[in-house]
Amino acid sequence: MKMSNTAYMTRPCDQWVLCSWFAKLSAVVLIACCAATAEVRSEDAPADKETDPTILANIEKFRDWKLGLFIHWGPCTQWDAPIAWPLTPVATWARADDLPAWVERGKNFDVFSRDFFDLNKTFNPVQFNPDVWAEAAADAGMKYVMFVTKCHDGFALFDTKQSNYSITDPSCPFHENPRANVAKEVLDAFRKRGVRAGMYFSMPDWHHPDYEDPALPYKRLFTPNYDINEHPDKWQRYLKFYRGQVEELMTGYGPVDVLWLDGGGGSGWETDKLAEMARRHQPGILIVHRGAGGRYENYRTPEQTIPPHALPFPWETCMTMGDLWAYSSRDYYKTTRELVHMLVDVVAKGGNMLLNIGPDAEGRFPPQALERLKELGEWTKVNGEAIYGTRAVPPYREGRVCLTRKGDAVYLIYLAVPGEIKPPHVISVSGIQPAEGAEVTLLGREDVPLQWEKQGNGVTVRIPHKLSSPVAGEYPECRHAWAVKISKAIVHGEAKH
Repeated sequence: MKMSNTAYMTRPCDQWVLCSWFAKLSAVVLIACCAATAEVRSEDAPADKETDPTILANIEKFRDWKLGLFIHWGPCTQWDAPIAWPLTPVATWARADDLPAWVERGKNFDVFSRDFFDLNKTFNPVQFNPDVWAEAAADAGMKYVMFVTKCHDGFALFDTKQSNYSITDPSCPFHENPRANVAKEVLDAFRKRGVRAGMYFSMPDWHHPDYEDPALPYKRLFTPNYDINEHPDKWQRYLKFYRGQVEELMTGYGPVDVLWLDGGGGSGWETDKLAEMARRHQPGILIVHRGAGGRYENYRTPEQTIPPHALPFPWETCMTMGDLWAYSSRDYYKTTRELVHMLVDVVAKGGNMLLNIGPDAEGRFPPQALERLKELGEWTKVNGEAIYGTRAVPPYREGRVCLTRKGDAVYLIYLAVPGEIKPPHVISVSGIQPAEGAEVTLLGREDVPLQWEKQGNGVTVRIPHKLSSPVAGEYPECRHAWAVKISKAIVHGEAKH
């Protein structure tokens, strides 16, 4: 990881992490998803920038998608535990006193770790039905899925021949189920509904002895528990193993649009070799070695946060629908209004939003998550024109109004304040004005032209009473935010686009 090129770092997990290898700080707050990310950093060296026209074109297609689904799942859901991080000695937050499995084992880390790794032997999600997941996501307006094929704990949710620690191995009771090759079932189901396929893969594997040497003290972080320069043979064996698993994913699971490589801290990962192999099997695939920078991090991935301003490179915020990455029966789920507002804020700043849901131990999406997806879909069906395929336009946001652009059109998306369930009578912004002959309408009610007037270099749009004061229950799908379309707009202060 190119720490010298990093202005600030983010890592997706249930908490923030300040690992000893990262900052040598005594305070440790770990994040429990499966990811490592370097975000806003100085410009990568020009020689290391992506130049392949196919990859660059695919990055632009990715930027059109705007909304995706992240899925973290695994045996840990049987314990209501965070994913992977309870195995890390310094991650005391992941073994809290309200975690029954930790208390029941007398808070003995060795016993707890042994039993955590053995959860594969009882993992039997008989209610798993990827068609339900895919249908709900597609109806919500999600254009791509990022499925966690393997997290840091090393348990593979695909049919790997490189390891027996997988859902298709006889040690796992679900191996006899016709849908046991979960990753394939998930991606096939989503593709059938026109949703693009992405794979998350953890570069570290805390279950593999050539990454986490069992003869040495536990570490279980984003670098091995040994010095790779002192043990090059062991490290090369591990690289062969992890590339072998990625090659399985690249060859037996249909077309893949994005390969998300997480947790690869430090140097020595030989990502160039992995990328060559992956693109030989999947031409044009986007590769995101999080935190690496340059040509093998095709877009950046801040997580559990939305940048305060537009960023000068392709990016995607990964955000949990609840508070945690893996399922917990005690999780809190963000409201639909919060989700809509976050999506609009991200898109107005030029990013994508990857929204995470964790299925439960039986293989079901939580009812709260399905409800949010349904309501999110109601909003995107009316207002998706202001979201998908758009780009950022300055000033990006003014107060409650976020801006997006598609071709000559500019959209003014008003975010409702608490308690507000109907659009305001007036929406004003600076720097944007309708061009001659432009039509100004409210999405969902294009049959009613809106009156507008210039205000300096900006515009004030007036929404008539019959639209701003609807009968109770009318257009409830838009009660979180409303989008005004200016079909042909002048953007002051920037070169003509």
